Amino acid sequence: MRKLKNSELNRITPDDFKKADKLPVVIILDNIRSLNNIGSFFRTADAFRINEIILCGITATPPHREIHKTALGATESVSWRYFEDIVDAIKDLKEEGYFIIAIEQTDKKIFLNEFNPSDYNKIAFIFGNEIKGVSDEALELLDLSIEIPQYGTKHSINVSVSGGLVLWHTFYKLNRKFK
Repeated sequence: MRKLKNSELNRITPDDFKKADKLPVVIILDNIRSLNNIGSFFRTADAFRINEIILCGITATPPHREIHKTALGATESVSWRYFEDIVDAIKDLKEEGYFIIAIEQTDKKIFLNEFNPSDYNKIAFIFGNEIKGVSDEALELLDLSIEIPQYGTKHSINVSVSGGLVLWHTFYKLNRKFK
């Protein structure tokens, strides 16, 4: 066994990425404080060809050195927009036909393993603040809440790790094959 060289990974250019087929998925970051978490979301969005990232509230925007450190250039390939108010972002996405889903522990949730993304044409996932979670204003506008099952003492997963789990699950369940 050997590691593949970068030249063997068949990477596409940022310009080709922008023209390429994408998953009908948008990521909404609701008041994310950590620049490293923001960068991680960009990198994960690039890996799974997510359509767009929407940055809301205190969530920092590119270009920023600390975001770039973890994004590794994905801010150049993944489309993004900024909204000061998450309510405006959600309303825009609903008008565009997106089904709005928060990744949050709520009294009316389904577990990630029960979620079938093929039931929806377009999905927008909201990931909330590292301490406070998804804002109450956003929760009022949801179509669904998904919880990642956890069995430890914390019942808390880093927000960018949660993003990786949810996006991989969605990509896998949609059985997308990109060229």
